[in-house]
Amino acid sequence: MDRQILSLLKPILDGELKWTNAQFGEINAAFQAAYAVGLLGFGALVDRVGIRLGYALSIAAWSLAAMSHALVGSVAGFFGARFALGLGEGGNFPSAIKAVATWFPPAERAYATALFNAGSNVGAIIAPAVVPWLALNFGWRSAFVAAGIAGLLWLFFWIPGYDAPERVRRLDPAELLHIRGGAAGAPAGPPLPFRRIIRCRQAWAFIAAKFLTDPVWWFFLIWLPDYFKKTRHLPIKESWVCLVTIYAIVTVLSIFGGWLSGHLARRGLGVTRARKTALFAFACTVLPIFAVTRVGDWSAVVLIGVAGASHQAWSANLFTSVSDMFPRGAVASVVGIGSTAGSLGGIAFPIVAGKLLDRFQAAGDVTAGYAWLFGVCGLAYLVAFGLNHLLAPSFEPIRHPHEVHPDD
Repeated sequence: MDRQILSLLKPILDGELKWTNAQFGEINAAFQAAYAVGLLGFGALVDRVGIRLGYALSIAAWSLAAMSHALVGSVAGFFGARFALGLGEGGNFPSAIKAVATWFPPAERAYATALFNAGSNVGAIIAPAVVPWLALNFGWRSAFVAAGIAGLLWLFFWIPGYDAPERVRRLDPAELLHIRGGAAGAPAGPPLPFRRIIRCRQAWAFIAAKFLTDPVWWFFLIWLPDYFKKTRHLPIKESWVCLVTIYAIVTVLSIFGGWLSGHLARRGLGVTRARKTALFAFACTVLPIFAVTRVGDWSAVVLIGVAGASHQAWSANLFTSVSDMFPRGAVASVVGIGSTAGSLGGIAFPIVAGKLLDRFQAAGDVTAGYAWLFGVCGLAYLVAFGLNHLLAPSFEPIRHPHEVHPDD
């Protein structure tokens, strides 16, 4: 939700800050740059200090950074606030994916990942309805303050509520056995040094796929309110219904995407074939977004919603492939490195998108600019699937000592 607030407020801030599309893209690129650094740092930190403490530090940092937006009123000020927010949010996915690997056997991990991703999308559903209302009634700064307070409140639930399975007394021994030994998967192990991880082609399979596809989701979060306003002439007072519908579609369908690979694995396909079947299927279901600028408003909503759901389902299976292949002591680090690559792609894409849209807007055809951008989004997943498969034909656990030995 914190990431989406700025894009929802863009129509209001356009008049106050007088920024260009290019400047807006650069501000979002500043967030991505900081997010890349935060992912890399928190990925290593979480593997060393544990999920509960590492995630608590991340929650506190991003909540305070969200509230800091209320103190700025210039383009330069938003650069700084977005940079701080990106650093803090870097602990989210390394912590969450490691928690899933800690609490679920391999066949259930993609579904569990899809569920927590769907939970994050609830914020994307609520935001288009709440943020404009807060901004119009209490000023745009109130939206950032509310988001920060919500994060700090969550911190009070997280610290006492989470622990490793072995330390939860109420956990049934049979359930613990199911989590730890009920299915084959990558073994537990100590944290791996960065130099060992980047020498694994399996890590590069994840890195390449994240680099190519993460920018698509960022594009949706950042530019959709502007897309509906500039090409369909729907101000935020009207387009919020479209945005809520899009993220509702994403939330519901993405859960199916996480369920699919586990279902296929239980039907006998095996982890690798099940994951790859799901990844290829969701790479294909993004393709209809090519037509989004040539259809009516609600058809566009459906196409974008299906593409967004496909991205989330793709991500759930891609994230889970890390815990399939790597020991648990390395999961957060690998996720951090791969997500950093995704953020690097996310740095470039908003800048390119902003400059491209400024050029087409100057020529009086901003819709054509969005058509190009949606086209790139549609192709990204098939390209990513091809590279991922070349680098990791199998998602079997890495068991070669020279690949995962923690000492070099």
